[in-house]
Amino acid sequence: MTPVDYHGQTTLITGASAGIGAEFARQLAARGSDVVLVARRLDRLERLAHELATAYGITATPIAMDLAAPGVAAALDVAITERGLTVTSLINNAGFATNTAFHQEDPQRLEAEIAVNVTSLVDLSRVFIERLRARRGGVLVNVASMAAYQATPTMAVYGATKAFVLSFTEALWYESRGTGLRVMALSPGATETEFFDVAGAQADGGTGRMRPDEVVAIALKALDRRTPPPSVITGTKNRLMAHAGRLAGRRRMTMTIGSMMDRAGLGR
Repeated sequence: MTPVDYHGQTTLITGASAGIGAEFARQLAARGSDVVLVARRLDRLERLAHELATAYGITATPIAMDLAAPGVAAALDVAITERGLTVTSLINNAGFATNTAFHQEDPQRLEAEIAVNVTSLVDLSRVFIERLRARRGGVLVNVASMAAYQATPTMAVYGATKAFVLSFTEALWYESRGTGLRVMALSPGATETEFFDVAGAQADGGTGRMRPDEVVAIALKALDRRTPPPSVITGTKNRLMAHAGRLAGRRRMTMTIGSMMDRAGLGR
């Protein structure tokens, strides 16, 4: 595959108001891509859009939407079309976690978690993928997690949603071979973002956290390869943990992760 040329592209980024999403916007804008920034908080999106347009001379378009809302992908498509924009790359980054034993979780909160982490990601991928394939030069990145590689007690639904994202995206990687579209699942470990403002500081299980700029740099470097992988795990320790989980078996790994979360104060 030829190297990605982001000049002249328009990249749609969800969860763009902070953290990994905002960092994708910064690094892609630095490479010359226009960006469409989507999240709930319009004030933050507008500040980021101004920052990027000023720093890099690109067009940054903020659109405030709740990705847990039914039909959000179609609504976002309409909003983008009304602005005269054509999306050529997509970063599905939006997501959040709940971190209580499943039987204690708020059902409505779980419904929203699945809607943001899975439903909107699938719907947005379906809305745009044919256009991305026709462009023959863009990227589709779905942000999974290290939680995708094993069960995560006290974050059961979050881990399951990210396992879905990993499997789904790797299948799209295969289906998109030969189209010029680079598809990849990005699996960060604990990253220093607002994710922990929602999930709680203990949700990292006591592991170290990477910076968002490090995570995004790893993703873009992988996408720059002549043959990009279907998925990438950020950080050597995280890759070793995923490998160790395969060797240890699912029972032992679930016990290990459960014990980590218990020690972090998220037990039963």
